[in-house]
Amino acid sequence: MKLRKVTAVSAAALVLALTATACGSDDKKDDTGSSASSSGSGSGGKIKIGIKYDQPGLGLKKPDGSFAGFDVDVATYVAKELGYEPNQIEFVETKSADRENAISRGDVKFIAATYSITDERKKKVDFAGPYLLAHQDLLVKSDSDISKGTDLNGKNLCSVTGSTSAQNVQKSIAPKANLKEVSTYSECLAGLQSGAIDALTTDDSILAGFAAQDQYKGKFKLAGLKLSNENYGIGVKKGDTATTDKINAALEKMVSDGSWDKAVTANFGPANYKNEPAPKIGVIVPKAS
Repeated sequence: MKLRKVTAVSAAALVLALTATACGSDDKKDDTGSSASSSGSGSGGKIKIGIKYDQPGLGLKKPDGSFAGFDVDVATYVAKELGYEPNQIEFVETKSADRENAISRGDVKFIAATYSITDERKKKVDFAGPYLLAHQDLLVKSDSDISKGTDLNGKNLCSVTGSTSAQNVQKSIAPKANLKEVSTYSECLAGLQSGAIDALTTDDSILAGFAAQDQYKGKFKLAGLKLSNENYGIGVKKGDTATTDKINAALEKMVSDGSWDKAVTANFGPANYKNEPAPKIGVIVPKAS
């Protein structure tokens, strides 16, 4: 009889412990990027979104800890359509080399970080969008006479170390350009401003973002060469069709209600960025031949 009483007490304690553990597990899920947004509703939880921290005009973490840029505006709009207010968003820095891993690990729910849609990347992640069509281009001084790639022969071309953009220019249109590789685009901009560099190359959206900074307004211009097509998409975990569909619907709404155009003007306007119209969801513009 005594043994049965002890067993009953132990069983009751075990049930209570399991109940507490289960509740604790649910609370924890509400604070993670993947679980908190899986239902498409904030419900008091948070959503983690991957962005760049160091690209003015696209994804930039400011000294006061706030975030700004076109990718930030797109991500914020999408999150709201998923049921999250701005104060429920946690932006997570996702560098280019770690984007696929961040999604597969569940570190973030989705990524909006100048993430070009490619066949190779689609093997690892799903994409919503595209939401912006960018092109590889050149940034030059506002009074520069460089108007086409061949004008770069014998001139100093700058990009970051390992950039395929600079190699593209050398191989396709300016084989005699003097390539200067540095660690950051800011170094290229400093050289461009001083005259040590004649042109900087990468995606035109990124170039426009840098040129739109207060200290550079009116000093630089885009050459408008459109050397490649870069379809920026929002990366989502492979197989998460429900989230991908909801993000696509949010992007379509952002375009139709005028918010997309406002975001483009606010973030790229100061550089006179001649952006392409908002791309159609699911339509990928192939690379230029």
